[in-house]
Amino acid sequence: MHYAYILRSISYPDQRYIGSTSDLRARLAKHNAGQVPHTSKYLPWKVETYIAFETLSKAQAFERYLKSGSGHAFANRHF
Repeated sequence: MHYAYILRSISYPDQRYIGSTSDLRARLAKHNAGQVPHTSKYLPWKVETYIAFETLSKAQAFERYLKSGSGHAFANRHF
């Protein structure tokens, strides 16, 4: 399975990060270890929501959507 996910910073609740991966637990561990430059200053992170897809391309397409203007509005309304 492949996942599109939204993380929320525990220390800075207004900060959120959107990404995709095939190993959600390992990816969250990397974020919380400070190994991802975009998220290292807002440690620690928790998974707010994730959606599973059969293919990586579908997960990446949904990630791109969530990063768009209408995708942000969708995420704010539903998550």
